[in-house]
Amino acid sequence: MRETELWSNLRAVLGAGYAPIWADSVVHAGLGGRTVTQALADGLPVRGIWLAACANLEVPEHLR
Repeated sequence: MRETELWSNLRAVLGAGYAPIWADSVVHAGLGGRTVTQALADGLPVRGIWLAACANLEVPEHLR
């Protein structure tokens, strides 16, 4: 998964306006206490970031 796909998926789930705000403010235990933005900056695998976001957002399995 590429970072552009992650952002596209987040916009699809949260809306274009809220996705970046959510990515900057919600801390995920699955990302070691990081936000999505921090995890990307720290070089964590994008697929893992997406899966952590899915868990937090309760995204259905078929959309992950």
